[in-house]
Amino acid sequence: MLTQSQLSERLVNHGQPSYRATQILDWIFKKRAKAWDEMTNLPESLRVDLAEHYPLRPLKHTLTKGSEDTTRKFLMELADGRYVETVLIPASPALYGERSDRHTLCVSSQVGCAYGCKFCASGLDGFTRNLSAAEIVSQIILAEEMSGEKVNNLVFMGMGEPLANFKNLCLALEMITSDWGLNIGARRITVSTSGLVPQIKKLAELPQQIRLAISLHGPDDVTRDKIMPVNRKFPVNELFEALRFWNLQKNQKITLEYILIDGVNAGLDHAAILAKRAASIKAKVNLIPYNTVEGLEWVRPSDIACREFQKVLFQAGVSATLRLEKGHDIDAACGQLRLKKEKGVL
Repeated sequence: MLTQSQLSERLVNHGQPSYRATQILDWIFKKRAKAWDEMTNLPESLRVDLAEHYPLRPLKHTLTKGSEDTTRKFLMELADGRYVETVLIPASPALYGERSDRHTLCVSSQVGCAYGCKFCASGLDGFTRNLSAAEIVSQIILAEEMSGEKVNNLVFMGMGEPLANFKNLCLALEMITSDWGLNIGARRITVSTSGLVPQIKKLAELPQQIRLAISLHGPDDVTRDKIMPVNRKFPVNELFEALRFWNLQKNQKITLEYILIDGVNAGLDHAAILAKRAASIKAKVNLIPYNTVEGLEWVRPSDIACREFQKVLFQAGVSATLRLEKGHDIDAACGQLRLKKEKGVL
């Protein structure tokens, strides 16, 4: 899967008219062709050549786990036998059996992860490889096919660190936002990062008005060092300097993702520091009670403790949501389903 300009250039170099690129992309993104043979307005010789060199579907569906709140998690197999996960989340739990009309898809950017965040299952087996742009985009196409639902919003919050796969992320964003591609508005796309400062600045300079979320999880270096190893390379003050740069380039509020872990980062003293940090960049905060991961020792705080933490942020004038996360019953925390599959548990 190539961008329009890449595909047009390659076709011309092989003696084909450039308009073939438009035809091919229409088949892929609008008509959702599953095989090159379906593209009947292309010469047969071209279809044969494309089939030999470019797999139209670089991943296949392996397993779906649905939950009581209609969240669905898809396990997808790559051509090399590795697995990635994609989660489809309704805007709100379906009421009285009705289906939600808005859906957010959480996509993966890598197989595994090298950043070792202490709450996350994605990095338990380490980093394997980056996903190609085609593999990233194909998650969206396949999820829509499997669910029969239109994806309205995208979050790069699945397996991997998106900004560590920056080149392929940018290519995927072009395919996703372009009118010749999936044509999803950039403002409906959020890229989440553990805090790679140089790449945050590069992302800020892209023309697409995408949104940014930061996996913060600790308001100061002492706390964040325990949870986010990346903080030792890009400490909190340096990270927030990059976020101020982002605010100068973009016109959307940054979201600070904050997983509440009992006895680690969920004290009211942590809340007070977080409130000051968030206010300094006019960020909103998304509080997430810890989602239990097999093999990790963290503990989820009580609902009362979570609400008291949120109250401190409210009192400081910071917008803060407390997300009782969807999909808790289907191992929806990043990487859990993939780990079970690769270990032969599923």
